[in-house]
Order: sequence, then structure tokens, then C-alpha cells
Amino acid sequence: MAQRRVIISAHNGAHARPVAELVRVVQAHADPVTLRTASGAAVDLSSVLALMDLGLERGDAVVLETADSAGAAAVLDALAEVLDPR
Repeated sequence: MAQRRVIISAHNGAHARPVAELVRVVQAHADPVTLRTASGAAVDLSSVLALMDLGLERGDAVVLETADSAGAAAVLDALAEVLDPR
């Protein structure tokens, strides 16, 4: 499995706009992508409601995970950029 650990730095955490962007990126990827919180809660990133229910805030650490594939690194990079814009 390909993984990426991210500390959320987006101004409002993972709220409506970033969540919509995360789901859009995941839907364009062939394999499921999971987000796991520091407390162990895990959700499929294709579900807006499941992600919103986590109530992720700025400073929260998460792990993004997907199957190893040719596009895995690119999708994880894109998702990390949404959560931790530079």
C-alpha cells in the first residue's frame, strides 16, 4: 500500500470546499483511497459525509492510503496538497 502522512494546515481544516476537492481527486483515481486519523478512525475518501463526520481540524494528523499503482504517488500528492497547501 502507498501511504502519505499529512498534518492538516488548510485554514479551516477539512470543511466543505477541501472535502469536495478531496472527493473529486479520489473519484478520478482507479483505486479506493482511505484516510485514517490519529485515533484510528478510517473512512473511504469517496464519501463526502464520512469525511465531514470526522470533523478534521487544522493541526490534525492523518494518513492517506491507496493500493500501489502507477498513479498512487500522484493521487496522494494531490490529496496532500489539498490538506496541506503550501
